[in-house]
Amino acid sequence: MAGCCTSVCDFIVEYDTPRIVLIKNRKVGVVNRVVQLAILAYVIGWVLVWEKGYQEFDSTIGSVTTKVKGIAITNSTPLEEHIWDAADYVIPSQEENSFFVMTNVILTKNQVQGRCPELPNERTRCKSDIDCASGYYNIHSNGVLTGKCVKYNEEVKTCEIFAWCPVENDTVIPKPAILGAAENFTVLIKNNIAFPKFNFSKRNILTNVSASYLKSCQFNRKNDPFCPIFRLGDMVQEAGQDFQKLAVQGGVMGILIEWNCNLDQPPSKCVPKYVFRRLDNKNFGETISPGFNFRFAKYFRNTNGTETRTLFKTYGIRFEIELFGHAGKFNIIPTMINIGSGLALLGMKSNYYKEKKYKYVEDYELGIESETSYGATQNSGTTN
Repeated sequence: MAGCCTSVCDFIVEYDTPRIVLIKNRKVGVVNRVVQLAILAYVIGWVLVWEKGYQEFDSTIGSVTTKVKGIAITNSTPLEEHIWDAADYVIPSQEENSFFVMTNVILTKNQVQGRCPELPNERTRCKSDIDCASGYYNIHSNGVLTGKCVKYNEEVKTCEIFAWCPVENDTVIPKPAILGAAENFTVLIKNNIAFPKFNFSKRNILTNVSASYLKSCQFNRKNDPFCPIFRLGDMVQEAGQDFQKLAVQGGVMGILIEWNCNLDQPPSKCVPKYVFRRLDNKNFGETISPGFNFRFAKYFRNTNGTETRTLFKTYGIRFEIELFGHAGKFNIIPTMINIGSGLALLGMKSNYYKEKKYKYVEDYELGIESETSYGATQNSGTTN
């Protein structure tokens, strides 16, 4: 028992040191230094400098509001002469992180509820009342069948329906787009962001600008990259698209606002970067139901008190605003963790080469012993 305790005590208080051996071998030395330099380059160049391993990071949170401006005048059937402002073509007036601008429209005026012929197609053409089942309707119908087969024109008969009459005819889309002038409309994007971990906040309207500058500036990638007012045509062009073609059937555009900030630098260096992308499929010929459109109606009563509406099938561009980014700031904890990881790699390398050196030394020493034994044997034979 006493011997066991003594062994345990000796084990606890003993201290081992590695054996240091100097090997004068160029091949081993060169490989050793190359590995050391590679580890140092990785830790210093990649981890600490490129990846900023000396910082802690936080993701951005924020809000976005928009305001579209611009007017256009049209003089085409069935709109005749009409002036358009933001209240007409921005639908709805406010959305969350997005906005829609109408660029084309199919208008059906003075609709009232009544009976009228359905638009001709494979399902609605008829020869007699037998072909029209009273009360039938489906999701593609404009109304409910009344059971009668009536003339749509001099050549075609279709089933009569109870619906908002006259029914909409959207088989022909206006080309060029009615509101092609929307290319020159502008949008003010106001963006507020924050990095809660660092108690830091900022907005994309920089603090050094004046009200007069904000009224006259317009975003330009080279000359004015921080102006928050964007021309719609310029954004579409930067995405590699033709605005007039896009305006006919509409589409979806993305406005990406990137905030990547180094908070070890002055706050004035923390600025947004804008990127514009087409988000929907641009190949209309290869896409079923291309573009972006929806319907809405404006209701009123005529002089007879009958409820009447004007139906709009609206085509346009929906702009989706995406906000992302992160900020970094010096912190001793990640710095020490990354430096410690680098030292651990160097330590692993050192241990590996120590084992190689030990083997080299052992082989070397065994070689000397063999030569000594062989020499002694030879000497002994000579003596005899």
